[in-house]
Amino acid sequence: MSTVLTRAATLHATLCSVAETLASPFLLAVRVYWGWQFTQTGLGKLRNQPRVVEFFTSLNIPFPALNAHFVSGLEFFGGILLVLGLFSRPVSLLLTCSMFVAFWTADHEALASIFSSPEKFYGADPYPFLFVALLILIFGPGKLSLDHLIAMRFRAYMRQPRWGANAVAD
Repeated sequence: MSTVLTRAATLHATLCSVAETLASPFLLAVRVYWGWQFTQTGLGKLRNQPRVVEFFTSLNIPFPALNAHFVSGLEFFGGILLVLGLFSRPVSLLLTCSMFVAFWTADHEALASIFSSPEKFYGADPYPFLFVALLILIFGPGKLSLDHLIAMRFRAYMRQPRWGANAVAD
């Protein structure tokens, strides 16, 4: 019996090790593809500001011109930063908020039916963008990113916040 458990544990450890080595290339692929999608979407909005302002006005978004410029720039420049893996988590946080606002204003019915009719939720236009922004926010950009290179270079100078029971007041 212990031999079977030992083999199972070894197989599990091997599988976990292989999966762990695939995490950074996967995050790179996600960042590059969806960063490019954000960039293209933002560029389209930058090129058609009057239509975006008109659309935002129809959704009763406050300060539609200001918000149209902000969202367009966020998607364009934020997409570029995602591709590079630079400031990935702050950009992902902003993009996540932007996608929640997009759901709330343009696809409110889909957002409201997240549990009653999930196909409406994940079929809505903002869904894949929201999912990717959350993925990068939570898991980070991976080791194949400028964020990782910067962290490695300045690790000695960076202070990590301490959380939980082991936190000691400085």
